Amino acid sequence: MPVGEKQGGFSRICIYFLLAAGAFASAYPFYWMLVIATRTRDAVYQIPPAIMPGTELIVNFSHALEKIIFFRALWNSFIVSGLTTVSVLFFCSLAGFAFAKFEFPGKKLLFLLVLGTLLVPQQLSVLPNYILMAKLSWIDSYKAIIVPGMVSAFGIFWMRQYITASIHQELLEASRIDGSSYFNTYARIVLPIIVPALATLGIFTFLNTWNDFFWPLVVLKNNENFTIQIALQQLFSRNDSIDYGMIMSATFFATLPLLIVFSLFSRWFITGLTSGAVKS
Repeated sequence: MPVGEKQGGFSRICIYFLLAAGAFASAYPFYWMLVIATRTRDAVYQIPPAIMPGTELIVNFSHALEKIIFFRALWNSFIVSGLTTVSVLFFCSLAGFAFAKFEFPGKKLLFLLVLGTLLVPQQLSVLPNYILMAKLSWIDSYKAIIVPGMVSAFGIFWMRQYITASIHQELLEASRIDGSSYFNTYARIVLPIIVPALATLGIFTFLNTWNDFFWPLVVLKNNENFTIQIALQQLFSRNDSIDYGMIMSATFFATLPLLIVFSLFSRWFITGLTSGAVKS
């Protein structure tokens, strides 16, 4: 066998080994969470640690249901994350289309201002946003979470870059010659082409909104309006010893919607991330 083929085979084996190790390192915390969720509260302290699932999952989860309104919080998170994701996809794709394919006064300056907001830490906007929500009487409501997140600077940048690379100007000019309006061109031509970018941005937005803890903690007061992240935090009791089996069981079921969303859109997600990486 030639030396080059031997080196190529060895390099391929090393790459596969690194990928397998990375996959294991990424999946093991979730598996360990499942193991602890199916065992008694003392299993987390076992040495050596438990590696096989037990039989206490339903018991632990029933204890969690006694302490928090789990399914209500899960529904709240689904509504907030879903509506926020839909609004981000719509407004960011429209804005990205405008920045990519239209010329108007102050376009470059406005785009720089949009990108500049990415440099502002989220904590600096908490106080003005809270005052605004209070003046609008939106405290302790879905609107206080959804409206501030309806547009994303990163989303605008992402869609602008993708549309610039994937939508040819000749295609838009042909649409205009046929008498199509700007919005009709966006709906019938642009949207079908940018589905991978929309899926990628949608997954990022849904995950970030679902996992957001700080802002919902600031604006939500009533238990019935809590998102799942705030509800899970209530399981850490200050009076009793921490029941990690109960906490992990609730966390496991709270993570399942994220896995379902990613599995449904993973094909478009990978396509969106790798678009342009390989030249034809």
